[in-house]
Amino acid sequence: MAGERAGTALDEWRFPNRATPVGSSAYYSLRFAPRELRDDLAVLSAWRYQIHEIPDRVADPGVARIKLQWWREELERTYTDTPHHPLSRVLQPVVERHGLPQAPFTDIAECVEAEILRRQPATEAELDATCERDLGTLFELIARCHGLHDADVLKTARRLGGFCARVYLIRDSGALIRRGRALFPSEQLSALGLSHEALAQREYHDRLPELLASAADRARTQLAASDLSRDLPVCIRIRVRILASLLDELAGADFAVVDRRLGLTPLRKLWLAWRESFSEWRMMNDE
Repeated sequence: MAGERAGTALDEWRFPNRATPVGSSAYYSLRFAPRELRDDLAVLSAWRYQIHEIPDRVADPGVARIKLQWWREELERTYTDTPHHPLSRVLQPVVERHGLPQAPFTDIAECVEAEILRRQPATEAELDATCERDLGTLFELIARCHGLHDADVLKTARRLGGFCARVYLIRDSGALIRRGRALFPSEQLSALGLSHEALAQREYHDRLPELLASAADRARTQLAASDLSRDLPVCIRIRVRILASLLDELAGADFAVVDRRLGLTPLRKLWLAWRESFSEWRMMNDE
């Protein structure tokens, strides 16, 4: 019976799961990961997804923090004892199998707490750090699952995760603003005579493209400074290629995201994923 329960839990979180649904960028990136790693990487993505669901599902900040604290304690149990949640019970062998450190998971939880408390970064550098501590840490964990432990490679993985997080913020900024959760540095808004509160009001929504164009420039600079080399897992490079294409799509639409959600078609994502994967295969066979 215990084996059946474990199997059922794994079935729920194996690839593809709710964090890596068919048609998503996450799906197409992991689809080209080594077969033996796909379920493990999907479990890591699911853990981040589960934590990020808290502020989406719970409106009361106090209640949301209580739920987040439970997950922090559950993370501790995952590393030291017997976890309670089915996802944690599936995560535990992934952690053990790849020797994953606890700190990246803690970073993600801290980013979610800042979101619950509506803490806004004061500077662009702080926003960069926030993005890297969130999706960037997931990219670091993915790299570690591929057996990569070089500090420079892990730093690059985090930086590229930060780039992807920036693009997602740009894509979702219209919805985030309507919910009072847009992330723009306070100093930038102040220089433009704006505030987070003002930006949430419809009469200021026409200022959004100006902010997003600046954010896009920052993201492109961040990407240009990163080494998208073959030292990185192909699934990370695919995700970055897809998000870079999405950024171009958003810019081509003049960042008109206030009342709609722009994105790439699944076919476009598949093409980008296949092309990046094929490029790696060709280079390996040319050596």
